[in-house]
Amino acid sequence: MERSSGIFKRVDWGIILIYSLLVIFGWINIYAAVYNEDYGVIFDISQRYGKQFLWISISILLIIIIFIIDARAYEFLSYPIFIFALLLLVAVLLFGKEVNGARSWFEFGGIRLQPAEFTKVATALAVSRFMSVHDFRINRMTDLIKVAALIFLPAALIILQNDTGSALVYIAFVIVLYREGLSPWYLILGFIFILLFIGSLLASLYAVFFVLPILAILVFHFMYRNIRMTMIGIVMLVLLVLLLVINGYFFHYDKLKILVTGILVSLVILAYPAFVKRIKHYWLIAAVLVAAMAFTFSVEYIFNNVLEKHQRTRINVVLGLEDDPKGVGYNINQSKIAIGSGGFSGKGFLQGTQTKFDFVPEQDTDFIYCTVGEEWGFLGTSMVLILFGALLIRIVVLAERQRSKMNRIYGYCVASILFFHVAVNVGMTIGLTPVIGIPLPFFSYGGSSLWSFTILLFILLRLDTTRMDNF
Repeated sequence: MERSSGIFKRVDWGIILIYSLLVIFGWINIYAAVYNEDYGVIFDISQRYGKQFLWISISILLIIIIFIIDARAYEFLSYPIFIFALLLLVAVLLFGKEVNGARSWFEFGGIRLQPAEFTKVATALAVSRFMSVHDFRINRMTDLIKVAALIFLPAALIILQNDTGSALVYIAFVIVLYREGLSPWYLILGFIFILLFIGSLLASLYAVFFVLPILAILVFHFMYRNIRMTMIGIVMLVLLVLLLVINGYFFHYDKLKILVTGILVSLVILAYPAFVKRIKHYWLIAAVLVAAMAFTFSVEYIFNNVLEKHQRTRINVVLGLEDDPKGVGYNINQSKIAIGSGGFSGKGFLQGTQTKFDFVPEQDTDFIYCTVGEEWGFLGTSMVLILFGALLIRIVVLAERQRSKMNRIYGYCVASILFFHVAVNVGMTIGLTPVIGIPLPFFSYGGSSLWSFTILLFILLRLDTTRMDNF
């Protein structure tokens, strides 16, 4: 009794309050999104809003079980849980039910479970335990490869299920690695290749030409923090570009010529400060830039032969390269219409016309944010973002106050996964990111989603109750 009372006193009630508000507001919006006048009672389990109430009730039971279990068990069982999760991913490939082209579900008497949702919890526990061992070094290549394998093995199995959206969530673990000391150069290189990928898709080789030298300057600046040398690099870039323009170089379209010139200009910009300051990393940076050129040439092949047709179309729609208002772009267009029509204060509860007449597909799951925008307006969507922002900030505060390294790392895993889901889900409903089909945490309809996020969050709260016991 004394032990239970101690847990009760130590639990972070601020997070529980935010969680409760998100879950309840999500439930109300699910009711609005699929409202049926013939089944108006919100607890009617023949309708999705009634089933969501059932999922919420089971979530409360899961929370109780999480707090009953000894906190040390989550560390001790982290690897067995991870292995079990991987086995479930393999099993669903063999025996799962295919829904919307993805074989990601087990079905038991009308109830569907998606193992990929729960695998995020298992991966967070396994990564936290592995990175918390005393001899782990984040910038030691062998350790980095091992932790990368822990992260990307489940992602690879999920990709085999044809569920790219759930697999992309694992990118969020990069934030955790960075917090634990991963060199920022991995993030910079990732950003470089993303820019090159987008630049190549936009078919703007001139943009690629300018991006490479500018990135060369940024690389040098952030590595050596030498303002004078950075300014010299900028001046050299301007002079070289002017010289090329004056000579009429760009009047002759030649992909190879433009890309090679971009690399050469970048190397020239780096050459002067490199040799003057005797920088030993010059050739490493040069190799990265050459690799960037090779990557740029491969973008077209990757885009056309690796990505699925619907994925290519979604990316093209977001980049403005393709207009498909009746096809892949339909969801985004209708979502933006719904959110825009809500104005400042919304049309009112159950008054959303876009929602009522089912113009927006998946309006109670992946696109539930547009239901909020139409019926609750700018005030409602702002409140949702404020709640998520407050939750993420509070989770980071909890993570930073942990005395146990594993607890801290796990806290950042929770924050990173939630942040990725919120950013991408909200981004795709307003047309800023491609539609990849991931739910809004605690908000979207679905038992697997709600249960997995609940388990993910409340394991952190359970670990936090023992923070004073860890030295």
